Amino acid sequence: MGLLNKVKGLFSPRKDKEEKIGQDLSRPYPHEVLEKYKKIKVNGDLERMTTLIEEMLGQSDDFVLRRFRISGTYSAVLFYFSNMVQQKNINEDVLKPLMSPSPHLVKRIRREGMSRVLLQDILYHTEGQEETRLDQVIEAILRGETAVLVQGMESALLIGTRSIEKRAVDQPSTEQVIRGSRDGFIEQIGTNIALIRYRLQSPDFRIKALQIGRLSKTKVVLCYIEGVANPDLIKEVEDRIKAIDIASLQDPGFIEQYIEDNHMSPFPQVQITERSEKLISSLVEGRVGILCDGSPFALIVPAVFSQFYQTSEDYTERFLMASMVRLIRLLAILFSLFFPSLYVSVVSFNPELIPTKFAVAVASSRYGVPFPAIVEVFVMEATMEVLREATIRLPQQIGGALSIVGVLVIGQAAVSAGFVSPITVVIIAMATIGSFATPAYNAAIAFRMLRFPILILSGVFGLFGVMAGFIFITNHLLSLKSFGVPYLSPLVPIDLKGWRDLLIRAPIWTMKERPSHLHSPNRIRVGESSEEEDKQPPSNTLDPEKVGNRRWNGSDGEKKRNHPFPSRKHPH
Repeated sequence: MGLLNKVKGLFSPRKDKEEKIGQDLSRPYPHEVLEKYKKIKVNGDLERMTTLIEEMLGQSDDFVLRRFRISGTYSAVLFYFSNMVQQKNINEDVLKPLMSPSPHLVKRIRREGMSRVLLQDILYHTEGQEETRLDQVIEAILRGETAVLVQGMESALLIGTRSIEKRAVDQPSTEQVIRGSRDGFIEQIGTNIALIRYRLQSPDFRIKALQIGRLSKTKVVLCYIEGVANPDLIKEVEDRIKAIDIASLQDPGFIEQYIEDNHMSPFPQVQITERSEKLISSLVEGRVGILCDGSPFALIVPAVFSQFYQTSEDYTERFLMASMVRLIRLLAILFSLFFPSLYVSVVSFNPELIPTKFAVAVASSRYGVPFPAIVEVFVMEATMEVLREATIRLPQQIGGALSIVGVLVIGQAAVSAGFVSPITVVIIAMATIGSFATPAYNAAIAFRMLRFPILILSGVFGLFGVMAGFIFITNHLLSLKSFGVPYLSPLVPIDLKGWRDLLIRAPIWTMKERPSHLHSPNRIRVGESSEEEDKQPPSNTLDPEKVGNRRWNGSDGEKKRNHPFPSRKHPH
C-alpha cells in the first residue's frame, strides 16, 4: 500500500507546484498591465504619481526621472526615455524655460493656474497638451514623449519630444523606374505623410490615425480624399482595421492578411507600394491608402488584377509606347505561367504538333536523358526557385555572384551530365525571365507558384490538363473580390470606358472619368478645358512661313511686318 501511494505521488502534482501555477495564471497578461491604472487620475500628490510611474517604467535603464523646481518654487518631475528623445531639445525647450527664475511668473501661476501658464507662456514647444489619466501618461512616455508632473497640478503635461533616427529618403529598391520620381517611403510615418502632402496639396486630403497592437501600440494611418473616395469604403476599411486584435503589429503585411476578402487565394487582393506618386494616383482615383509606422510600404485598397501589371512609367511615357510595353509585359506573364506546361504536354502527349525539323532537334537534344519531360522541367523549376530564394537571402555582394554561378555552372553541368536536355534549360530560362516582367512582387510569387500545379496537370493529362488549369485559374479570378469590387474589373463586369486603361493605355485626356467600380461620388477626373484643348488645331507658331500666328482667335496666315528687323545693336 505504501509503495502504491509513492507511485501515485510521482504522477500527482505537488501542492507547492499547484500554488505556483495558480500564481502564474493569476498574473495579468502583458497588454493588461495598464488596466489597473485606467481609473487613476493625475492629482496634485506628486510623490504618489511619481511612485506609480516609477513602479511601471523604472525597471528600464534608459528611463529618466528628473526632479527640478519651476522658477525655484514649485516641485516638478520630468519623465522620458533617453534613447527616444534628443537631450538638447529637452534641455533648451523644456527644462531651461521651466527652471528660469521669474517672480512675475509665480504671481501669474497663482492667479491664472499652473497648466495654462506653462503651456501658453513658458514652454518653447508646439506639441504640448494636458492629460488627466495616468495610463495615458504612461503610454505617451512609451511613445517617446516627455511628461511633466507638478506638485499641486491635477494634470500632466505631455510634450512631443520624440526623435528617432531614420534613413534618408531614397529611391525604392523594389519598384525601379527609368522615368519617374526618385523619392520613396521610409520607416517614419511622419516623413511618409509629408511626402504625400508635398505632392497632394489639397484641403480635401484626409488623415485618420488608428492604434493597433496590444503591446506595440503601432500607429496606423488611413489616407483618402474626401469627396472622391466612397464614404462606405472608408468606413469598411476602418472597421476591418479596428477589428484586428494582435499583440504586435510590425508591418502592413499583417494588416493585409487580416483585411483581405479571400484568405486562401494565392492572388493578392491588396496592392503594396513604396512610391509616393503611385499611392497618390490611387487616392485620386478614389482608393484608400494605409500607412503603418515602422514600415516603408503602403497598402492600397481595393485592388483589382489590372493594377498588378501596371507601372508608373505607363503614364509618364507616351500612350503608344506605354501600350506596347504593357502588352509585352502581359505576354511575358502568360508566357512564364504556361510555357513550361505547354512544352511538357506537347513533348509527352502530342509531339505531332511540333514542326518536323524542330521535332528532330528536340528528339536529338533529349537523346540519352533518363527522365521524362515532366521530371526534367519540375526539377529545373524547383532548382531555379531555390537559386532565386538563396540570392535574395544572401548578402548583396555574394547574391549576385551566386545567381550567375548557379545559372551557368549548374545548368551547363546538368546538360553535360545528361541529367536534363539543353532545350529544357532554354525553356526554364525563358519562363524565368518572363516572370521578372511582373512589376508587383506579391503577384509574381502567385504566378511562380501556380506553375507547379499546372505543370503536374500537363504531365498527367497533356493539353487537356493545361486547359483545365487555365479554366480553374480564370474561374477563381472571377470569384475573387476586394472590398466588394470584382477582381477582374473593368473586364468583368464589362466597363467599356475602363478598357481604356486595361490591356492598353489610352491617351490621358480620353480617360475623363474615374473607375466606375470604385463608385466615387465625383466621377469626373479630366476637366472640360482639357477636352477643348485637344480639339484645337496645332499651332505652328515658329513656322518660318507662318510667323506670329494666333492659336485661339487669330488666323494661320503669314503676319505682315509693320517694322523692320531689329538691329544687332538693339536685339530687344
